[in-house]
Amino acid sequence: MAAATPEERNRYVDLLRAVSILFVVIGHWLIATMYVVDGDITPGHLLEAKPEMHWLTWIFQVMPIFFIVGGYSNAVSLESARRKSIAYAGWLAARLNRLVAPLLIVLIAWAAIAFVLNFFNVPAKTIQFVSRSSLIPTWFLAIYIVVVILAPVAYQLWQRFGFVSFWLFAALAALTDVAFFAADMEWLGWSNYFWVWLAVHQLGFAWRDGRMGSPGMLITYAAVAFAVLYLLIFRGPYPLAMVSSPGEGVSNTLPPKITLLALGVVQFGLLLALEGPMRRALAGLRLWTATVLINSMIMTVYLWHMTVMAGVVALLYYTGGFGLGIEPGTSSWWLTRPLWIGALLILLLPTAFVLSSFERRSRGADSPIPSAARQIAGAIMLCLGLAILSMYGFGGGPIPGLDVASFALVIVGAGISGLLPRFR
Repeated sequence: MAAATPEERNRYVDLLRAVSILFVVIGHWLIATMYVVDGDITPGHLLEAKPEMHWLTWIFQVMPIFFIVGGYSNAVSLESARRKSIAYAGWLAARLNRLVAPLLIVLIAWAAIAFVLNFFNVPAKTIQFVSRSSLIPTWFLAIYIVVVILAPVAYQLWQRFGFVSFWLFAALAALTDVAFFAADMEWLGWSNYFWVWLAVHQLGFAWRDGRMGSPGMLITYAAVAFAVLYLLIFRGPYPLAMVSSPGEGVSNTLPPKITLLALGVVQFGLLLALEGPMRRALAGLRLWTATVLINSMIMTVYLWHMTVMAGVVALLYYTGGFGLGIEPGTSSWWLTRPLWIGALLILLLPTAFVLSSFERRSRGADSPIPSAARQIAGAIMLCLGLAILSMYGFGGGPIPGLDVASFALVIVGAGISGLLPRFR
């Protein structure tokens, strides 16, 4: 696969996607802490226990990079569809299949796990905590699928108005934050799941069109964005942590704030300034092969890394709590993190190898393509069910049976969109 890559492919896009995934995985494995004292396990959150570690989130919060890379990739696929005269419905079916196929596997697996745990009378709170922790990565897909649905319209805006389209979404995000803080309209803040991430997504279009300027200009953008981010946090109402932390009054991510947009420009300016030398390095087969390998199972790695950790923690706890008696945040805890992360990677990679075939399975050439309206309706149902499951998990929620209803919403939505696997 690596050797057959066309010369015109921008390999740096794939490298950023792969590295970003690894940062998310390692970040989650560091932040989620488990501590056994006198035989009882105490789940925790590193940022809550050690507030002085909040600065680390400026490095590990890489979701803006995902959306920028997504914008670039969506632009490439839209251009390809236009050349091949593929209609919107056909384009959307292919994009959704790549995202939803591996997602359905992890959700079905957790529905089965929750059923078995409930059958053996495991407390509902335990089921909810474990499933919710394992399904945390899925929230990203709930919003990214909506961005993919809107990508053709967003790309048309970019082609017609250029950077004005970026500033339009950025302005809407800023106004939403003003209403959130100044007018106490917290409900309106949830709309920033669209405005913030659509603005970041537009930067991917700019990258694809070569509109981001020279390395010096990119570093200037990053410096200005860093100054804005600094003022927003240290002179404004925004917290330091770039991810949600338990006990925090205001979060930069729940719902998203313009701080994430500023952080995205900082990261993107610095990373894109390195594009030239990195593309030359990726011309060699060794680094590019590693990049291709990770990208061939990237969604599977992302979706299963917390499930693997939950399984390891459960196994260690029920076999005496080995390795779980070190207090999180201490020097001993930090010294053992490389071993912890290495062990989890060793277990995650074979899991990903086995399950990644679902990610690489493309739609059959004879598979019927549902209408665009049907795909959109089903995808929105799926995203709604997915958002609820990522927030509450299985076994709990504000109303009884919410998890079952949400799971059903996902399956029915996938069926309406024509995304359920076909067995022959």
